[in-house]
Amino acid sequence: MTPETVQKPSVLFVCVHNAGRSQMAAAFLTTLSKGAIEVRSAGSQPADKINPSAVEAMAEVGIDMSSEIPKVLTTEAVKESNVVITMGCGDECPYFPGKRYEDWVLEDPAGKGVESVRPIRDEIKSRIETLIESLTPATR
Repeated sequence: MTPETVQKPSVLFVCVHNAGRSQMAAAFLTTLSKGAIEVRSAGSQPADKINPSAVEAMAEVGIDMSSEIPKVLTTEAVKESNVVITMGCGDECPYFPGKRYEDWVLEDPAGKGVESVRPIRDEIKSRIETLIESLTPATR
């Protein structure tokens, strides 16, 4: 197969509310992978809106996620993803054999101010950089 015919990897980030951690992870992966990876995010019990402190923390690093909306987790989203990264959704996340699953233990930014969200954001960015390295062939 030529590189052009290889399907790009897809990642699904799942947390309970899809308002903070999973949205920050999706925004970082979308930005840092420059389109090389298909990105989805969802929540087992989506919130009404994105966490404003998460939006502010991401804006500080030049990523605007103010227009994002929490989405409900669907079986189809899991089926269509190569990698499923959970962030505290526990047993509510569907499991399909043959998928790569990772559980990222991260503090929940719900109800926290931006100063408390920054370390969570920075930990997510670090994990995203490692994830990109594992999913994309070396370009150096």
